[in-house]
Amino acid sequence: MPNILWDLMLVGISVIAGWLIKFLLSLFLRKSAAKDGGFSLVHSVLLHLGKAFNYFLPLLILNMLMPLMRIPAKDAPLLSRVVEIALTLSFGALAIGAVKVLEDYVYHTYDLKKTNNLKERKIRTQLQFIRKLAISVILMLTACVILLSFDSLRKLGAGLLTGVGVSGIIIGFAAQKSLGNLLAGFQIAFTQPIRIDDVLVVEGEWGRVEEITLTYVVLNIWDQRRLILPINYFIEKPFQNWTRTGSEILGTAFFYLDYATPVDKIRAVFNRLLEANPLWDKRASALQVTNTSERTIEVRTLMSAATSGNAFDLRCYIREELVKYIRENHPECLPKTRAIVDDSLLAKAQRS
Repeated sequence: MPNILWDLMLVGISVIAGWLIKFLLSLFLRKSAAKDGGFSLVHSVLLHLGKAFNYFLPLLILNMLMPLMRIPAKDAPLLSRVVEIALTLSFGALAIGAVKVLEDYVYHTYDLKKTNNLKERKIRTQLQFIRKLAISVILMLTACVILLSFDSLRKLGAGLLTGVGVSGIIIGFAAQKSLGNLLAGFQIAFTQPIRIDDVLVVEGEWGRVEEITLTYVVLNIWDQRRLILPINYFIEKPFQNWTRTGSEILGTAFFYLDYATPVDKIRAVFNRLLEANPLWDKRASALQVTNTSERTIEVRTLMSAATSGNAFDLRCYIREELVKYIRENHPECLPKTRAIVDDSLLAKAQRS
């Protein structure tokens, strides 16, 4: 058989054998997943590793068959180098796919849909940062392995080592803000002043943390806008985190009423409204006069809820119902302006 046909036959055998092995593995895994039910780790593996295996397995078998190929001695090193580089790239793709499979598994295990999801938000915040860092490291290591496989580049790298110190200082000054953001990302990932799905009030805006990257944070505002802030903002400036230690929260609603208001009756109605509303989690409730002015008294209602969203809806409900009750049953309690009229002055004014 001619040498070129022999070599092409070995290449074809490598491709067919690699795809056949991948097909048999995927077939076996699909059957296992059908028996298990629920979250399919197999589906995640096939989704993130399937394409990489299409290249990795044929290249691995071809690398094993290289000694059997009838290649001219002058071309053998070049072909071997090309196969090694392609094998390294496909292995890097496999490693990145494995990181994504692990992320899918953790996302399924720690579901954010739970009411009290503090632990889930902690782990997801760390996982998101670690995933991006791991992929960056895999890409850098893959590039280094490929570059160091060339003797000329290896010698060039050895020659450049003497200038690393000076260039590192220059790069450090030039990229001071970028490095600061990167360090802030590390600090946020592990000290966690904010987490994925945390409820924050930042720059006067209420929203949930949607994404944390190495350089910025995306806040999903309640009206579907996106507020994007540099990550070091959350290290350097104050902000409100309503879910730092749990999702439970207290809410208030204020009423400004006349001094003649029967506070006890309004308190009884307030307690009855809370008992009838499922949004109240029964942890806290109070109605108190918290301030007075020359015209009105300030009545504060305090209530608790399991989440900030429930607390907002509960506060709106209490405002609407108490205002309705006061308007219908005690209209005299609404704020009014009083004036004292001197009868003698009034009579004199009428005569004139």
